[in-house]
Amino acid sequence: MNYKVARRFLEAVWKDAKQFSRKKFPRLCPICGYEGIFLSVGRPSRWDCRCPRCGSRERHRLMWLGLEERGFDLLDKSILHFGPEKFMIEKMRDNPRYESADLYAKIARFRLDITAIDRPDCSFDVVIAHNVLEHIDDDRKAMAELIRVLKPGGLGIFTVPANLSREKTYEDPSITDPDLRLLHYACKDHKRIYGRDFMDRLAQAGFVVTPYRRPPSDEIKYGLRRDEEVYFCTKP
Repeated sequence: MNYKVARRFLEAVWKDAKQFSRKKFPRLCPICGYEGIFLSVGRPSRWDCRCPRCGSRERHRLMWLGLEERGFDLLDKSILHFGPEKFMIEKMRDNPRYESADLYAKIARFRLDITAIDRPDCSFDVVIAHNVLEHIDDDRKAMAELIRVLKPGGLGIFTVPANLSREKTYEDPSITDPDLRLLHYACKDHKRIYGRDFMDRLAQAGFVVTPYRRPPSDEIKYGLRRDEEVYFCTKP
């Protein structure tokens, strides 16, 4: 066990010892190759979701599996990544055309507004936004900007918190109090919980949308969420 993994296990015991109160089963991380038990993350705690080696969560591993299935290599692509994760920044360290972006996160290299992206049209082969759009007041404007900076034939990769049992997205712009947002959307800085119509919003922006999931056996094997999809979206 390397130092990073050992440290994350110690942190997990300190922050959420209850996760070890029941039998845990080994999972496989397709990103870094780690095989063993996964750790909890979040408040309230979500067990068996974080790879202790690379730090990936369920949506990241689902994305990676989808890219592998497509035979799609990110290392030779120009990429704009909003809300970047540490594992992705490390994976892309040898790709000089990878740009990490966010308005506030210190980990991001560039300060960019997703609703007014300071980049020319058709600049990138890939745009990525994991669990970003639910934070944006005007998510449709953000989608329009994401497809604008994407090259024709390029790939958009998106995930959002969603209730796939509901057809329509639940949102109410009058809910501005953070505590009420927590009550309605399960997070103080979320603006909505998407329904199945998330794909319609992407399509209205001009994307060709393909939702991606894995079979139940793979959800167990790779530690994926049973109610989550990754949306692979191409620009015609």
